[in-house]
Amino acid sequence: MKKECVTMLLAGGVGKRLGLLTKNLAKPAVPFGGRYRIIDFTLSNCLNSRMYTVGVLTQYSPFVLHKHIGVGKPWDLDRLEDGLAILSPYTENDGGNWYLGTADAITKNMKFIERYQPEYLVVLSGDHIYHMDYDKLLQYHKDQKADVTIAALEIPLNEASRFGIVNTDENLKIYQFEEKPKEPKNNLASMGIYIFNWTLLKEYLEADMVNPASQHDFGHDIIPTMLANQCSMYAYRFTGYWKDVGTIQSYWEAHMDLLEDDIPFSLNNDDWRIYSHDSNFAPQLIEEGASIKQSLINNGCMIAGDVQQSVLFENVRIGTDTTVDQSILLPGGRIGDNVTLKRVIVQENVIIPDHTTIISLPDEEPIVISNENIDVISVNRGVAP
Repeated sequence: MKKECVTMLLAGGVGKRLGLLTKNLAKPAVPFGGRYRIIDFTLSNCLNSRMYTVGVLTQYSPFVLHKHIGVGKPWDLDRLEDGLAILSPYTENDGGNWYLGTADAITKNMKFIERYQPEYLVVLSGDHIYHMDYDKLLQYHKDQKADVTIAALEIPLNEASRFGIVNTDENLKIYQFEEKPKEPKNNLASMGIYIFNWTLLKEYLEADMVNPASQHDFGHDIIPTMLANQCSMYAYRFTGYWKDVGTIQSYWEAHMDLLEDDIPFSLNNDDWRIYSHDSNFAPQLIEEGASIKQSLINNGCMIAGDVQQSVLFENVRIGTDTTVDQSILLPGGRIGDNVTLKRVIVQENVIIPDHTTIISLPDEEPIVISNENIDVISVNRGVAP
């Protein structure tokens, strides 16, 4: 069945900088926003953009991610002819191996793409928080008659060395791409969102596959090579909210952003809904004497203490005389009585004992509390006076 466009969603990264949050979990499967997982935002963008042929490439610790994605039903991608397909590394008669890089992951799934004989290939990352209409991006690509289009946005210059930087002329035609440059020339950063003319990209992937010097990566190899060969490449300037939740600090900041009124991003946007599974917990219970300020509280939560500027996922319990401030509590947390938590992230199903105080200072990275380190943190961070 021929399709104009096929979407490939890269979801196999390790996400080392998220530490304990990704110790046994693929980064796109990390919970986010009180009821979602990170990949929900990209998959919902696909649905809202009417992109219905989606391959999700997984590799690192994929069990929870696979279970969450299933057949794609929450995103209307459980379809017979196209829809969502999970594409993990596999072997054939002549062997096989892991995905060696972003480009290699696409190369190893050419057969999936070729089934649909597309004109265009959209490549996305499954680990960012944003709303984007990929259909508008595709139309821009067509209007520019480009070979490649890269979505990009302006970031603070002091962060530019963490990203791929695109250098363009006044018409946004790209003349140079620098992957994580030590001394960036500008602050227009790649969002890891690409549109390629498929026939042309296929030629470059096949050449890259047999190049022993290649890292088989779009940023390091494919895009610089295409630029060197005078391929027509444009930047698509994105001005909306976008967050790379690749570190503990940025993950915490993105949650605090959800509690603000003055950012151009909302979970309550009826024109651009975010879809996920519903766990069907009972409504939340706020007990007499409890207080909640500027917080997101999911179903199944029972709160007897004070919660302010925090995000509580489903089925979290907060004891009496307990204060939770500027914190993120993932599903199933049990917070005892007389507990103080400030600027912390509590992982799933963690039990915080009574009379515990855990605070990270404003100039410190928020503390991640798991069942593995709760005893050590409780000792080091003290007991409430």
